[in-house]
Amino acid sequence: MPRTKISIVGAGNVGSSLAQFLALRELGDIYLFDIVEGVPEGKALDIYEGNPHWGTDSKVVGFSTQNEENYKHMAGSDVIIVTAGLARKPGMSRDDLLSKNVEVISGVARNIKKYAPEAKIVVVTNPADTMAYALYKITGFKPERIMGLGGSLDSSRFRTFLSMELGVSVEDINAFVIGGHGDDMVPFIRYSSAGGIPITKLLPKEKIEEIVKRTRTGGGEIVNYLKTGSAYYAPGISITAMVESIVRDKKRMIPSAAFLTGSHAKHYGAEGIFIGLPVKIGSNGIEQVYDMDFSEEELALWKKTVASVQENCRKVDEFLSK
Repeated sequence: MPRTKISIVGAGNVGSSLAQFLALRELGDIYLFDIVEGVPEGKALDIYEGNPHWGTDSKVVGFSTQNEENYKHMAGSDVIIVTAGLARKPGMSRDDLLSKNVEVISGVARNIKKYAPEAKIVVVTNPADTMAYALYKITGFKPERIMGLGGSLDSSRFRTFLSMELGVSVEDINAFVIGGHGDDMVPFIRYSSAGGIPITKLLPKEKIEEIVKRTRTGGGEIVNYLKTGSAYYAPGISITAMVESIVRDKKRMIPSAAFLTGSHAKHYGAEGIFIGLPVKIGSNGIEQVYDMDFSEEELALWKKTVASVQENCRKVDEFLSK
């Protein structure tokens, strides 16, 4: 039986951390790509040399895309994760990155279409929901094969902050976040619990609001600490959970940026965009989208995040039409 092939485009902190996590879980052979010559080769070899101690046989190799022909090495990839792009700097929102990263995504998407037209794709480049839309528009792939990071990471942060406040294990926290992967994301309070007990029974409203605010700005908090970079450990393991659900067909319910169409578009009041939704991820990619009911307050927040993502998608369309 052929081994699973996983390609990562972008060997920065997120891409290299992800490569290590994927190797540790032995999810497949890993191919690391980056525009900077020597970086993907060096980082891949460094990870590979740790395999004897990690007890994993995942092959890890790197290729510089400064020579664009090296994209040929992603041929036959089962899963491709796109992390290439500029990272945020202090004071910069995810949306500020849009124009520069659409240009990056355009080149990557054309090569994915050329060399790996059957792959499932996880888009990480920020703003991830909008970049998933750009990749979809450029490749013309079936949208269920494309998903964006967002809810997986945001939900992990939300669960962590709730665990810290309650003083209980993160394993007993059940909470998730939908909407755009930005400052207007929608943490679902009504569906959040600790050991099955609703968090509204365990924490006062003011404290929950503080945690929601911290979740929305969680990435920015780390950017402000690091000064010269952005988060990569939590994003890396959040992506790993998505990839593992594809590779091992785990059918996990992980909030992710998915394409809205048909009855789901009608339910959510938006059509033809990628946005964070409660979904099931399996070997075919996004295998099911779940419809959520909104309270009046939640609906107002949802409409706000939809409008933000729609505006970004409009900008992508303008860029691609030039």
